[in-house]
Amino acid sequence: MSSLLDTDLVVYNKSTLDTQTANITQIIFSTWGMPAYTEEEIKILFPNLKMILYGAGSVQAFARPFINCGIRVVSAWAANAIPVAEFALSQIILANKGFFLSQKVMREEGYIAARELTQKHFRGTFDCTLGIIGAGMIGRKLIEMLKACNIRMRILVFDPFLSPEAVKAMAGVSLCSLETLFEESQVISNHLADNPQTVGMLNYELFKRMAPTAVFINTGRGAQVIEADLIRALNEEPLRTALLDVTAPEPPVDGHPFYTMPNVFLSSHISGSLGDETHRLGEYMLDELELYLSGHDLKYEVTLGMLETMA
Repeated sequence: MSSLLDTDLVVYNKSTLDTQTANITQIIFSTWGMPAYTEEEIKILFPNLKMILYGAGSVQAFARPFINCGIRVVSAWAANAIPVAEFALSQIILANKGFFLSQKVMREEGYIAARELTQKHFRGTFDCTLGIIGAGMIGRKLIEMLKACNIRMRILVFDPFLSPEAVKAMAGVSLCSLETLFEESQVISNHLADNPQTVGMLNYELFKRMAPTAVFINTGRGAQVIEADLIRALNEEPLRTALLDVTAPEPPVDGHPFYTMPNVFLSSHISGSLGDETHRLGEYMLDELELYLSGHDLKYEVTLGMLETMA
């Protein structure tokens, strides 16, 4: 990293930005909380800026004006996909064992009742059918992990944004409609990109197709789910389960049914990089900077075209 040692490093935020410093800035490292600027502000404040290295995931909130000004935007979205895929993998395995409902029954009714529940209604992971909604970086990473663990299961995938190249690279999975995915999957894991096209995409017409003991996992975004429809489908079949790491709004408002429904399990948006996992984000961006300084192609640059379909 000797090329970095000769570089001046300045830390600032939008409210304390020194104009003179901004004018000579060529590379910005940032992370969650990156302020948004208009194209006019960028041209005035950052006339020499060449690149932003964003040590986090989605760049939707700020990237377009920078890219329109010819400034390269690089994101650690690939690094942030790893813990999300790990989190989903762990939930999928536990869900297939009936772990979540079993824990509730164990506390309220005891060991025998919990044992009977799992023996009667859950089959485990071997030869199960898993539905993955969204095969972007997270969905593909999840599929890779499942294969690496040699977990034998049927994997159904729905993604309206998949390129022919991406489809070809995902050997061993079956593409299908959302309707088929909800009807045939024991566990459904949502990883759709968060954009206007996916808002409200997951509705009652889909949730009602879930098997009586199916599990819906959401580590994507809450806005993709019509929550009243999910609640209705869960109430109709009390052994259906929802594992929600994200909601809309986040957290749910006071008094929301999710807090008290026996078949809903909430976590506090912890699937992404947490604690020491954030170090990986910085390492990815340092690697990208080394590629840039040595004149090599970048791995994780974001383009305007990518913003149309990525999270």
